Amino acid sequence: MRFTRIPGTTLALAAAIALIGCGNKEEPAPAPAPVPAAPVAKPEITVKIGHAAPLTGPQAHIGKDNEYGATLAVEELNAKGLEIGGAKVKFELISDDDQADPKQGTTVAQKFVDAKVNGVIGHLNSGTTIPASQIYSDNGIPQISGSATAIKYTKQGFATAFRVMSNDEQQGKALAEFAAKTLAAKSVAVIDDRTAYGQGLADEFKKAAEAAGLKLVANEYTNDKATDFKAILTKIKSKKPDLIFYGGMDPQGGPMVKQLKELGIKAKFLTGDGGCTPNFITLAGAAAEGQYCSLPGVPLEKMPGGAAFKEKFTGKFKTEIQLYAPYVYDATMTLVDAMKRANSVEPAKYLPEIGKTAYQGVTAKISFDANGDLKDGAISFYEFKGGKIEYVETLGGVPEAPAEAKPTADAAPAAAPAAAPAVAPAAAPAAAATGAIPAPAAEKK
Repeated sequence: MRFTRIPGTTLALAAAIALIGCGNKEEPAPAPAPVPAAPVAKPEITVKIGHAAPLTGPQAHIGKDNEYGATLAVEELNAKGLEIGGAKVKFELISDDDQADPKQGTTVAQKFVDAKVNGVIGHLNSGTTIPASQIYSDNGIPQISGSATAIKYTKQGFATAFRVMSNDEQQGKALAEFAAKTLAAKSVAVIDDRTAYGQGLADEFKKAAEAAGLKLVANEYTNDKATDFKAILTKIKSKKPDLIFYGGMDPQGGPMVKQLKELGIKAKFLTGDGGCTPNFITLAGAAAEGQYCSLPGVPLEKMPGGAAFKEKFTGKFKTEIQLYAPYVYDATMTLVDAMKRANSVEPAKYLPEIGKTAYQGVTAKISFDANGDLKDGAISFYEFKGGKIEYVETLGGVPEAPAEAKPTADAAPAAAPAAAPAVAPAAAPAAAATGAIPAPAAEKK
């Protein structure tokens, strides 16, 4: 047998290759580490809040003031990044102009219903709030007004109707007490503008004034579009009252006082929150000096956080508080506070929580009675003096919180402006210096 001789170098090379092959045998690649699942993004929902007020016409300055209060609240709420019912919430303010007209008020209310708003802040005037409240009640939409004071609003039996300021009955009694005790009036003439607000407040004042021993020597009427009051003032002049009380808004109250002085009438002039504005001073001019007004609540500087609220408001809107902005701010915060406690933005689910409210707002510690009225509402009085609105005294209510008390996290600063009514005056420069005006207004209400 013939053998082929394999060179030694070839054998050595083959052995080396074999060894290398055995040494480099690949191990199975390790299984990749599990990739953590991406977190599931929380759902986001938009909560629509309707706001209605006169944004055009003679009361537009008060309507915009209300709108600013709601706007400030919504922006602060959105900045908090709230979660309700497991979803991130974005609040959207839908503001509409009801022109202080009852018919337009119901039109706006139906628009809100059609837009499926989750709640409503407003309306400003009682004359628009009352008819609109029927529509909200029929559709189960919660409504909180920051300025409507007519008694009828919350006496209709609607579970959806609330307000965060004193009503006309509370204010009328305080006005009569102020007239009799502080102003020492013995006789009074009453004028009202025949609106739900003006007539309602005047009627409550008359009842309380007569009960306090004041003599009613005249009872005259005008309307919320009038500008000439000399005929009724001339009739009143012959009665020589110590005091003239006017139930209505500042577009009529200011000119009325001016004409009162032109006719040489010596009586003091007293009006409710509808005339307790810087705009009253602008319209009345020098005749405003020494006249008086009332506002629900206490001056902002007397409430915890009031100064901070005023600073935020004026810093953002570059104007002073006109009248109801702090109340509308509180109304908005109160609405959302109920949503948070119910853990739902659905009207049917959070509505029951509104009645259980115990919320420290800018204007007051907010809680409601069985009718939806603010409990223990105070009324403050102011004098137009030196082009400003200066605080005189507060009647009713409960002892104010100590200055060091802090409002709840969501509650904006306290409610009423310094040296003036419960809200910082917004319009006239002179009033701005005062610092604040105290309470509701508009149609008024």
